Amino acid sequence: MSLDTLTSMRAVTVPEPGGADALVIAEVEAPTPAEGEVRIRVAAAGVNRADILQRQGYYDPPPGSSPYLGLEVSGTIDAVGEGVEGWAVGDEVCALLVGGGYAEQVCVPAGQLLPIPEDVGLVEAAALPEVACTVWSNVFGVARLQPGETLLVHGGSSGIGTMAIQLATAHGARVAVTAGSAEKLEFCEQLGASILINYREEDFVERVRAATDGRGVDVILDNMGAKYLMRNVAALADGGRLVIIGMQGGVKAELDIGALLRKRGSVMATALRSRSPEEKAAIVSAVREQVWPLVEAGRVRPIVHATYPIEQVAAAHEEMESSRHIGKILLTL
Repeated sequence: MSLDTLTSMRAVTVPEPGGADALVIAEVEAPTPAEGEVRIRVAAAGVNRADILQRQGYYDPPPGSSPYLGLEVSGTIDAVGEGVEGWAVGDEVCALLVGGGYAEQVCVPAGQLLPIPEDVGLVEAAALPEVACTVWSNVFGVARLQPGETLLVHGGSSGIGTMAIQLATAHGARVAVTAGSAEKLEFCEQLGASILINYREEDFVERVRAATDGRGVDVILDNMGAKYLMRNVAALADGGRLVIIGMQGGVKAELDIGALLRKRGSVMATALRSRSPEEKAAIVSAVREQVWPLVEAGRVRPIVHATYPIEQVAAAHEEMESSRHIGKILLTL
């Protein structure tokens, strides 16, 4: 069933990889939901670091997926494919995508849909799916953060960072963050972080050791990769778990296995986009069960730095690349 039969739509395309000026709004073929999918009329899309990499030609979408940027959206269901139960045309939703969010319409497996949380606006909800799924699956799934443990979040003022602070605090963990300015650290403190480290001026290894009586941290959520690898291991407590989710600091580094063995530590690297639809559906289901009640209770909230109309997508990417933002950047349609 569908509210309309549009055959074309506007989408942000990348005819040739490059800078923000490589982004071109074009008229493209509208998608049709396959079995098990719904189509969303997009209200807003989240801007993520992965979008920057895809625009630059370094992060191709998985085979068979949408060629367009965008890993999360909010909007209204306007068509439902065969075999979909529990969702109907007219439902307001947000969704985790494998791509295609920078467009007027996008199709997504029904298992990757989430309802709009109570007291969260339709546009604002686009700031939730990617960060909630990333943090829940990594910090609480892979790394098994427990109440009373200490979590170190690199990039604490980012979209993922602001979600990690709130979720960890809500679960009774202590949170340390790194960020590049006093303003960003102050915001992190307001969200619940208690160990505030300016990475431009301080050594985070020394700071977390001092703040934990030399013990170190139990879990590290790292977006830097190679640049921080050995310092992250040095910052771990015995039995600590390092989860790498980004490569902003490079892809190759040397690992001292002896240092890791002495701490009985773990180093794990994960990605969300490349997971199967079944894995994504399981993560989304867990987020709906575990995270959405915290959002609806006001204990966790989406942090939106700025919204840009889709016509200003280049400016939104430039803002993301400047790293001036706190929280999420959204595109509106």
